[in-house]
Amino acid sequence: MLNSEYLNNLNENQRKAVLHLDGPLLIVAGAGSGKTKVLTTRISHIIKNHKAFSSQILAVTFTNKAAKEMQIRVSKLLRKEATGLPWLGTFHSISAKILRKHADAVGLKSNFSIIDQDDQIRLLKNICKAENIDIKKISPKYILAVIDKWKNKGLYPDDVVLKKKNILEKNFLNIYKIYQQKLIDLNTVDFGDLILHVVKIFQKYKDISELYSKKFKYILVDEYQDTNYIQSEWLKNLSKLNKNICCVGDDDQSIYSWRGAEIKNFLEFDKIYKNTKIIRLEKNYRSTQNILNVASKLIENNQNRVGKKLFTNQDEGEFVTLDCFRNAKDEAVTIGSNIEKLKKNYSLNEISILVRAIFQTREFEERFLKTGIPYRIIGGIKFYERAEIKDCIAYLRLVYQPLDDLSFERIINVPKRSIGLTTLKTINEFAKKNKLSLEVASKKMIEQNQIKPKTKIGLSSFLNLLEKWRKDLRNNINHNKLLQIILDESGYSKMLKDKKDLENESRLENIKELLNAMKEFDNLESFLDHVALATSLDQDWKSEKVNLMTIHASKGLEFDIVFLPGWEEGLFPHQKSIEEKGENGLEEERRLAYVGITRAKKIAKISFSMNRFYQGDWVDSMSSRFVDELPDEHIKKNNNFIDDSKEDFEFNQDIDFENEIRSPGWIRYQKKLK
Repeated sequence: MLNSEYLNNLNENQRKAVLHLDGPLLIVAGAGSGKTKVLTTRISHIIKNHKAFSSQILAVTFTNKAAKEMQIRVSKLLRKEATGLPWLGTFHSISAKILRKHADAVGLKSNFSIIDQDDQIRLLKNICKAENIDIKKISPKYILAVIDKWKNKGLYPDDVVLKKKNILEKNFLNIYKIYQQKLIDLNTVDFGDLILHVVKIFQKYKDISELYSKKFKYILVDEYQDTNYIQSEWLKNLSKLNKNICCVGDDDQSIYSWRGAEIKNFLEFDKIYKNTKIIRLEKNYRSTQNILNVASKLIENNQNRVGKKLFTNQDEGEFVTLDCFRNAKDEAVTIGSNIEKLKKNYSLNEISILVRAIFQTREFEERFLKTGIPYRIIGGIKFYERAEIKDCIAYLRLVYQPLDDLSFERIINVPKRSIGLTTLKTINEFAKKNKLSLEVASKKMIEQNQIKPKTKIGLSSFLNLLEKWRKDLRNNINHNKLLQIILDESGYSKMLKDKKDLENESRLENIKELLNAMKEFDNLESFLDHVALATSLDQDWKSEKVNLMTIHASKGLEFDIVFLPGWEEGLFPHQKSIEEKGENGLEEERRLAYVGITRAKKIAKISFSMNRFYQGDWVDSMSSRFVDELPDEHIKKNNNFIDDSKEDFEFNQDIDFENEIRSPGWIRYQKKLK
């Protein structure tokens, strides 16, 4: 054996994972256990010991960033022996490479183009138009999600078996057939096709399948728990002959089922690949033992898992804190105060607030803007910069201030009123010429019959609504209620509800949070002033910033200090996840909680509120069932925990329970009492 100094920095199980080269290997790598180090060292070991040339190693990642990092690390380990890894990349990039060589097998030319999501949606819009399908009722994004789902399951249009009497899916399937043929006609593929086509080529042409299966002596796969059906089939075909496939991942961090990931690929690995060796990486290099104990105890409640027990050589560290607050505002205020104290000893860049749903960031953003704490939103847009929030604000500004031409331009055709860019340009020119506001100019042009009949109907309706809403405002209708009226009467709410996709569901949640924010102000004027000041202060600080993101977006990241607010039943675990997926959904939510906790290196703080704005109303909340599953011996509860519970209990004696809205958590709690 050659110089093996590179093995010296590995712990016992890491070393075993690197040295086991014969047959299938599943590495169960806990959070912070050094899986990337193991993968890169394993690749280096294979090359250094002449087990295979670099061109005979297939290394698959989920992101280009991960592939680049792996390439750099391998090069450092190999030093002068570095020859590059031509087959290191993502599932999609490697599939594209294979497909270019065998494009004719699926009716394509080798110079095919790869379209992105924007192009896909544009193509689907054209198809819908040709097929007389109303995209106002069925979002092309939603259709695309269904098509992607079929492709992830390895289904061409002819392979899809429809559920009986499902007219919607029948329409989708027809669109899928046309869409797929269009792609072939245009010599184009989408990302789903890259893997699907390659798998179908392997299944149809055994000689091509054997060519690559023979070529790759060793296959390594990162984040295996995130693979879907078609990716699993892809790997099975490529590992058929040499069988030296090594997959690394953590079943306890499988949180992407909504993207097609199937945890059973991981759980049934030893059934898929006979004579599998399983090695667990349980030594954690990231977190304190108390943090690991809390995370481990929580995830033990899941039934569908391989199982492992994380440990560290670090100190026990601080207890994980569990805080109870009266409401979400108190939660944000206290967390903000804690950050002010912590920043004396920690960089703000090393502090993160991880939420279950993106609408939760609003309370924190408001607080940080007020106190001057700089922050960034990772994987999302700041609250008042989100399109739907800007639309709502524009409606309110225009009702309050008729001369606000910028707001007029923004929402004149949102939702669609048959008022195109050409009409808006004409109105602008008329307004400029006659020194009028856009609204007054629109009225004058209608009076002078300068607007086309179809456009005139939509524009007149919009102008009449503006007058009606202003009358509502003069009649002292509450500003919060006014926005609800505007959203209903303008058709904006209907527009979001009619388009069935996750994005619009998120937008509706954000608008509900906006309505919550408005309740904190006495009138419309004070609210609009607040928004204006908030957005003007919302500059891009060059200094350190607190990180705000969803737990999903935090995967793969780590921070010294992690705050985990909003651990309430119905929010976390999310009610929709449980309703749609039952026990599987609950287990994925618990895995999400596990991911959140294990992002923390030194301090983890979990919290929940007894009262939260939920589905458009203030409701009593109950702590998440995950709170009940946390180990008392590693948890420190704050002083408010007992006191608030008592006070809330006494206070609630005087409430008319018949008329109160109860959260899913409250309902669950009552059932538990019975």
